[in-house]
Amino acid sequence: MKRTTFYLVRHGKTIGSEETRYKGHTDVDLSREGEEEIRILGERLAHLKGKISAVYSSDLSRAFKTAEILSHFIGVRPRPLMDLRERSFGRWEGLSFREIETAYPVEFSRWKTDPLRYSPPGGESTEEVALRVMRALEAIIGQHKGERVLVVAHGGVNRVILCHFMGLPLENIFRIEQDFGCLNIIDIYEDSWPVVRLLNCNLIDPGGHYD
Repeated sequence: MKRTTFYLVRHGKTIGSEETRYKGHTDVDLSREGEEEIRILGERLAHLKGKISAVYSSDLSRAFKTAEILSHFIGVRPRPLMDLRERSFGRWEGLSFREIETAYPVEFSRWKTDPLRYSPPGGESTEEVALRVMRALEAIIGQHKGERVLVVAHGGVNRVILCHFMGLPLENIFRIEQDFGCLNIIDIYEDSWPVVRLLNCNLIDPGGHYD
């Protein structure tokens, strides 16, 4: 049975990640700590050199830099895709949870009630994100059937992908954790259902989270 394998990675820790702010399409770079954690992941994936057919990444710096570091270990240059970008939070980008709640109380209440369909002012809903992300992923699958592919994206994007392959309604995206620099492995079998073989593997802190 033909199997396509996705190695799905969230980008490493970013500059300013100690502050909980919605970055979305805002282009921020990896922190030194983030670069180091991705190098550690790259060392663990080095055995896949010669086995990975392609590397795709969000074109935002934090994801593409992650892909570039990993590509050093597996020997395949990354290809940037805009459709793998994180959700756009529109006018909420750069703001903290508390700042959004204070400045946009009505909109924020609506978003909390229905994040699947409601989009932040000038931003995207979860449904809109899912449409573009799955469009990109289906194109990748079509080009690489039976191969191994590395995809580097963002927390929200990865959750959408994982919900899809686990058959979960999108309302469940926030029930899936995605730590900085985590690895997920998904096997897609022809004429059968996909299998998530690894979920949120965090090599830096296997038993915990990044605070």
